[in-house]
Amino acid sequence: MARAKVTSKTSTAAKPYRVRESARAKHVSIRVSHLGEVEVVIPTGFDRRQIPEIIKKRQDWIAKTTQRIVAERQAAPVSATEPLPASLSLQALPEVWELRYEPTTASYITTSTKLAKSAKSAHQLILRGATDQPLLCQRILEQWLKRKAELHLIPWLRQTSQEISLPFAEASIRGQKTLWASCSSRHNISLNYKLLFLPPHLVRYVLIHELCHTIHLNHSQRFWGLVGQKEPDYRQLDAELNKAWIYIPTWVEHGL
Repeated sequence: MARAKVTSKTSTAAKPYRVRESARAKHVSIRVSHLGEVEVVIPTGFDRRQIPEIIKKRQDWIAKTTQRIVAERQAAPVSATEPLPASLSLQALPEVWELRYEPTTASYITTSTKLAKSAKSAHQLILRGATDQPLLCQRILEQWLKRKAELHLIPWLRQTSQEISLPFAEASIRGQKTLWASCSSRHNISLNYKLLFLPPHLVRYVLIHELCHTIHLNHSQRFWGLVGQKEPDYRQLDAELNKAWIYIPTWVEHGL
């Protein structure tokens, strides 16, 4: 979950891939994201001329993994693939928000909320204005989700930091494509607003994981040993987190 700079993008005859240079990487690794995107992670200073040959040797694995991911996505609930979302299920909080679109002649969109009167009903998020523009709707929803993340995830991080006695410097909210969170060498932690869609136990694990990076900025045995001290069930949680993309609505990743 550590941050590393994406430095270039290229392709083979079979499938495009991007290259990410990581100071923490000790060897070359190939990853296929939940979106079917291929990423090659290389150590700093690695000879990039070797990458095409590495890709060629792993082509069968890449193809099989991509096919499996596509099949899993097709089996996802229909509600996750709606072009314009009718609701937002923020499991991390937990809160359910029904979305209401009110078109007007305005060229912009404003939002307002109505809180539910009982725990059995959903809150309402109202988008009013140029709601016939899907991309604008998406941008407004992302901004709203980032504000929600600032209000809830950052205080949650502070609380967890105190509970496990691992302080950090600053916290921010982003919308990373392939990371749930990241920790810098200055102990600044960046959280992905998409964590709002995950169950609370997975969010807490991500927070613990990143807080442990304030001591070990790597994935060494010492790092995992510290994670195990703070969260004994980390192996099970880490495996579950690898499939947590199923909680993220398609419109968030691909756009409306």
